[in-house]
Amino acid sequence: MTTSLRQVLFMVGMMVAVLAALMLAPAMLDAAHGDHDSATAFFLSSILGMFLGAALALVNRGPVDSITPRTAFVLTVGAWFALALCAALPMRLSGEEMSWTDAIFESISGLTTTGATVITGLDDRPEGLLLWRAILQWIGGIGIIVTAMAFWPMLGVGGMQLFQLESGDKSDKVLPKATQIAAGISLVYLVLTLICFFAFLAVGMDWLHALCHAMSTLSTGGFSASDNSMGNYVHLGADMITTVFMILASLPFALFVLAGRGKPGALFKDAQVRGFLLVVVVCTTLIALVIWSVGAHEEGGAIRQASFNVVSIMTGTGFATADYGAWGPVSEAAFFIFMFIGGCAGSTTCSVKIFRYQIAGTAMRRYLAKLMRPNAVIPMRYNGRIVEESALHSVLGFFFVFFAVYAISAALLSAMGLDTITALSGAATTLANVGPGLGPVIGPTGTFEPLSDPVKWVMTFNMFIGRLEVLAVLVFLSPRFWRS
Repeated sequence: MTTSLRQVLFMVGMMVAVLAALMLAPAMLDAAHGDHDSATAFFLSSILGMFLGAALALVNRGPVDSITPRTAFVLTVGAWFALALCAALPMRLSGEEMSWTDAIFESISGLTTTGATVITGLDDRPEGLLLWRAILQWIGGIGIIVTAMAFWPMLGVGGMQLFQLESGDKSDKVLPKATQIAAGISLVYLVLTLICFFAFLAVGMDWLHALCHAMSTLSTGGFSASDNSMGNYVHLGADMITTVFMILASLPFALFVLAGRGKPGALFKDAQVRGFLLVVVVCTTLIALVIWSVGAHEEGGAIRQASFNVVSIMTGTGFATADYGAWGPVSEAAFFIFMFIGGCAGSTTCSVKIFRYQIAGTAMRRYLAKLMRPNAVIPMRYNGRIVEESALHSVLGFFFVFFAVYAISAALLSAMGLDTITALSGAATTLANVGPGLGPVIGPTGTFEPLSDPVKWVMTFNMFIGRLEVLAVLVFLSPRFWRS
């Protein structure tokens, strides 16, 4: 066994063991409330997961001081796959009548912070299950931030090399750097989650719902503890709190770390941040006007409803306070487009992300300028830095692959018998890790539970490759990758 593979197995084993240990929290919560079937499922799953994870780590233990790009690919894909299987086990065993298909769909949806659910009757489910779903999203949120900041730049995935941290170390020894990144970002992530939690408590949420929604909000995941999603808490004003923290979670967490070190201006000088906030304002204004025009602003006001639902879908959080599909065809078309926007790189958000649109726009302007002046040398700049051709090609390659995968998956879903709206929005919402789609089945008032197993597996695969920036998974599946 090669050293690289042993490193991968060691780290995957450690991650599985930690995730399994966290199952003790919902186990104890269910035991305290007399839900013995659910408590037993979580407890047994925890013991099994910790044993298997620890055994895998011990067998492959050794020095872990360097990660090559190839190792990073295998580690990233392998870790998310193993964690999803581990996370599904207690849901399958909990007596909630979940098949393996539904359990894996739910666990992938949680870890990828998609928020698409197959569970109905949330208000009557065991509290441990609600907590576990929130824990999965919270872990997935911090996991994707660290991955995006530590590994994607090294791999050049989808233009993420634009966010390579400055370092004098040109070797492949990325792990110490990743550890430093993770420490600062994790602290910011934890602090923001706690502030959100206490804000929910302050407006009248009970502690469990406040905790679950705080974790889902900061991870931009969208799993709720109620069938009515955040609409259940509008009378408390929790939707306004959620809007603020969804926006914060959509900004680059590394800039929060810089702000905490005495550079608060870094956050507002960033081109991504300015672009994202501008898009939020424009899209919110558009939807507010639509709400006013159809007279659907009785509760909370048009701007309040528009800002919450626009930010929720744009950032891939997936909470809802209203059925935006009922606001007319303009609203439906707009929310479909919002699924493909996303937040900033280095945040918990998903989808295409703002910086790629900015890079593509800059490239288009340069192309038009060179048509008029063919001999001119026009360098591309982003955030004050020269954009290398490799980064531009990576961004454009991401666009092509992302929308090609979307088209193929939408066609597959349609061939499996879904109506056009459900197929198109289902492919979009799972690949972009948004959560709710459009239409009566998977819209903001529905769930994914009625869908057939083959449809759920297509959507599960979409969630997985979408959250891992598409290209990483496709490289991992390439025979050439394994022959090299």
